[in-house]
Amino acid sequence: MTIGDITFDRVEYDADGDVLYLHVGDPSRAVDFDETPEGHAVRFDHEGNIVGLTLVRPKRLLERAGELRVTLPVSSEVSADELAPALT
Repeated sequence: MTIGDITFDRVEYDADGDVLYLHVGDPSRAVDFDETPEGHAVRFDHEGNIVGLTLVRPKRLLERAGELRVTLPVSSEVSADELAPALT
């Protein structure tokens, strides 16, 4: 399953709780987590890469709205040259 540019190779669905667990590789690689604005959990490895998502009530949301929105954190890099003028 692919969301954005991340391909999850482990997918588990808990039908009783309506929770979808998505992982990239071994789930134990996750060392940190955050929450999306929609209330889903995002897990990161020690390098800050997304290695897991836990989607809460995905079936209910899809049935009600016809779509499921997941806002993933966006990382960007700024070079020293770009930042230098702001530091003077």
